[in-house]
Amino acid sequence: MSNERKETVILGTLVHAPVRGELEVIHDALVSVSANGEIVKIDKSGSTTYEQSLVAARKDPQLTTLKDGQYLLPGLVDLHIHAPQWPQLGKALDLPLYDWLQQCTFPLEAKYADLEFARPNYSSLVDNLIANGTTTATYFGTVHLEATKLLADICLAKGQRAVIGRVAMDNADECPDFYRDPTSTVALDETRAFIDYVRGLSGNSANRVMPAVTPRFIPSCTDTLLKGLGKIAHEYDCHIQTHCSESDWEHNYVLDRHGVNDTQSLDQFGLLTDKTILAHANLISDGDMSTIKQADCGIAHCPLSNIYFSNAVFPARRALDFGLNVGLGTDISGGPKADILSNCLGAVNASRSLEEGVDPVLAGSERGTADSRVSYLDAFWMATVGGAKSLGLKVGQLSLGYSFDAIVVDTTVANSNLMVWSDLDSDADILQKIVYNGGRNNIEKVWVQGRLLKGQ
Repeated sequence: MSNERKETVILGTLVHAPVRGELEVIHDALVSVSANGEIVKIDKSGSTTYEQSLVAARKDPQLTTLKDGQYLLPGLVDLHIHAPQWPQLGKALDLPLYDWLQQCTFPLEAKYADLEFARPNYSSLVDNLIANGTTTATYFGTVHLEATKLLADICLAKGQRAVIGRVAMDNADECPDFYRDPTSTVALDETRAFIDYVRGLSGNSANRVMPAVTPRFIPSCTDTLLKGLGKIAHEYDCHIQTHCSESDWEHNYVLDRHGVNDTQSLDQFGLLTDKTILAHANLISDGDMSTIKQADCGIAHCPLSNIYFSNAVFPARRALDFGLNVGLGTDISGGPKADILSNCLGAVNASRSLEEGVDPVLAGSERGTADSRVSYLDAFWMATVGGAKSLGLKVGQLSLGYSFDAIVVDTTVANSNLMVWSDLDSDADILQKIVYNGGRNNIEKVWVQGRLLKGQ
């Protein structure tokens, strides 16, 4: 007899947006998930095989039946997280970016040289993100190789899908003595060592945890380091993550140093590929957008942290209409919220502010940038499909052949701001309410690659 686990089957209302601007809702869907966590069958009510499949599923102990008011959604994708900054969430947001880094963030990140400090913080972070429905997380670690290895170990053990980078930063002019790579050689050698470690992890044969080349941002790296990291990324064909044109200070620094915008500078160093995630990108030009599109990079739109540190609103609608891969990021701890649903709302709000304008001194006709708003459905698409496309992963939607990374949102739980009236709310209304009012206590179940991480 085979010891292979039987298929898992979920019966309930499926909600996703595989195509931008298009909501698909399947009531009473039967979603079959193979032993390796792949969606292998979706039976729809009224199909020729549905009744037979339903009878068989109800005899199977692996069947999970959702209650009225519960909805099966794709897992949420967070494209930009500073893992060591978790203890700082909700603090120091009154400071300018440069001061925030030098006075608060770098001293905190330096503490991760101590694994006994790192372990409980990283464990708490991963637990909390899973509880918030984040099934795929993209993490910056620190300069510490062993602590970043530990983060990879924790993600693998807890079941979260993750892209993780050991941060490289060697520029003595911009990085403090107590927190930087002593030389570019050390940074490059330890970047290689981390990639080899993650790819050799026992139990990671499916590459659920993936390494990333991670120059913190251009100001923190010498040209020698940036060039070397570009070579490593191409040699290993791995993900790349960095900041791009985040704020006036950072954007102007790169212009002064290299004479071009971040996008063009990163491209010259070989750091723009179809596996690159550019965080923020608030100040990119149309020419930058063309370069990013040609390279097929992804952009991590971080609407909440942009409010505090970026001096500008990212033109999400323009980037989406341009055909760029755009997902969402919490930017812990530059952003004060650890959940992607809050950043969905933030993306909608930021786009409305950009379109309508914010300066009451100006006449209404002069105040905003026309055609800038994104809808709740755009925001949901960025939180799922957009993030998945940015990483080149088959997640973010509940379709055949995709990994079963999914969440169950329960609109009936007590003490919730998310309420649905069956006689008043359409399917679109319900998703809109989830985007605007959903929270951690509404996330009833979480699966990654078919493995149940939250719920029973």
